[in-house]
Amino acid sequence: MDPSVVIALGLLLCISFLLILPWKKGFGRGKLPPGPVPLPIVGNILQLDLKNIPESLCKLAKEYGPVFTLHLGVKRVVVLHGYKAVKEALIDHGDKFADRGHMPIFEVIRNGFGLGMSNGERWKEIRRFSLMTLRNLGMGKRSIEERVQEEAKNLVEELRKTKGLPCDPTFILGCAPCNVICSIIFQKHFEYKDQKLLYLMKLLDENSKILSSPWIQEKQKQQSEFTIENLVYTVADLFDAGTETTSTTLRYGLLLLLKHPEIIGKMQEEIDRVIGRNQSPCMEDRNKMPYTNAVIHEIQRHIDLVPTSLPHAVTDDVQFRQYIIPKGTTIIPLLCSVLYDDEEFPNPDKFDPHHFLDESGKFKKSDYFMPFSAGKRICVGESLARMELFLFFTSILQNFTLKSTINPKDIDTSPVASGFGKLPPFYELCFLPFKDM
Repeated sequence: MDPSVVIALGLLLCISFLLILPWKKGFGRGKLPPGPVPLPIVGNILQLDLKNIPESLCKLAKEYGPVFTLHLGVKRVVVLHGYKAVKEALIDHGDKFADRGHMPIFEVIRNGFGLGMSNGERWKEIRRFSLMTLRNLGMGKRSIEERVQEEAKNLVEELRKTKGLPCDPTFILGCAPCNVICSIIFQKHFEYKDQKLLYLMKLLDENSKILSSPWIQEKQKQQSEFTIENLVYTVADLFDAGTETTSTTLRYGLLLLLKHPEIIGKMQEEIDRVIGRNQSPCMEDRNKMPYTNAVIHEIQRHIDLVPTSLPHAVTDDVQFRQYIIPKGTTIIPLLCSVLYDDEEFPNPDKFDPHHFLDESGKFKKSDYFMPFSAGKRICVGESLARMELFLFFTSILQNFTLKSTINPKDIDTSPVASGFGKLPPFYELCFLPFKDM
C-alpha cells in the first residue's frame, strides 16, 4: 500500500478518535444536556470569549437552554443558568452536586487537601471540623462582633493617617479583613505595618502555597484526614476566602459609592439618625438601617464577584430533569445569571439599592441573592463576611466624606477580569474626616 495512503488513513483514525473522545466517557449512560458540537482537542473553547467567559456562557444558554453541556478541551462540563436550575441542583439535590469540580491549577497547589478543594469523606470531615472550631473560637458569638468592631476602629485610624490626600485603598482595605481572620485563628491582632502581616498579605495576593510538607510523598492510605497538610491548607483556604473576597468587595463598593454620591448622602443620613457620630456601629443597628443594608446587598449583587462560582461536580450518576449526568462531571453554576435576573432585579445592569427595598422603604430579602453560592458548598464564612461588610462600610461613612479625584460622572466602574473573579479598576480617593471639614 502506498505510504501516503497509510499516513492519510492514520490521520483519519486519529481525527475520528479525537472527535468521539469527549462523548466516550458518558456513552451508554444516559442522555446528556444539549450543547454546541465540540472541535477535536480544543472542544468549545474557540466559541468562548476568554476575556468574558460568563457572558459567553449566558449567550450559549439562550441557544441551548438553562442546562447545557460544554467541552473545555476534552473535559466535559454541564452549565447551569438561572435561579431555577441553580437552586434545583445546589439546594434541592445538594448532596449529589456537592463535590468540587476539576480545577487543574488548584489541584497542583492543593493536591486535594483543604476545605475548598477536597471531596468525599475528607471534605465532610474537614468542613465539620472547621465549622466546629470556628464556633469554638467565637464565630457567631458576640466576641467575634467585638473583634470586628475593634478592627473597624483600627481601619478608621489608618484611613485618618492618609490626611485626606488621594490614596489607593487596596492595601488598607485588605489588612482589615485579614486581621479579623488572624484574630480568630491566631488570637492575635497585627499592626498594619507589621512585617508578618505584610508577608502574609503578600502570600495571599500572590495566591501561592503557604507551606509544602514532606508527607505529600506519602502513598499509603491515610488513617486520618487531620494531617499537617490538610490543616495547613484548610487554614490557607480560610485566609484566601476570608480576606480577598471581603477586601475586594469593600474596594469595589467604595468605587460604586464614589460614582453615586447621592447614595452616600442617604447612607450617612441613616447612620447619623440611627447610630450617631460618637457610638460604634453594631449588628443590632442593621435591622434599623434598611437603606444601608440594601446598599451593601446591592454592592454584592452588582459586582458579581465570582460570576461562575467555583465549579462543582456530581458525586454519582444523577438524573437531573430529563437528563443523566455521569458521575464526576464538572458543574458550573452561573451565579451571575441569578444575581442579574431581570425579573427579580429590574434593570439589573443598573446599580440601584431599591432592588432590595419594598415600596415602603423596608429591606426586602431575595432568594436570588447568592454571592456566597448556595447549598452544601456555600461559603463557611458567610456570616462573618456579612458582619465585616456592614461594620466596615458604616464605620467608614460614619467618620469620613468620600471624595473622588475625578468627576463622578467620569468614573469607570467596569470590572477588570482576573481569574475566576471580577476586580475593580485602579482608582484613588480622599477620606476627609468630618471634624476637619
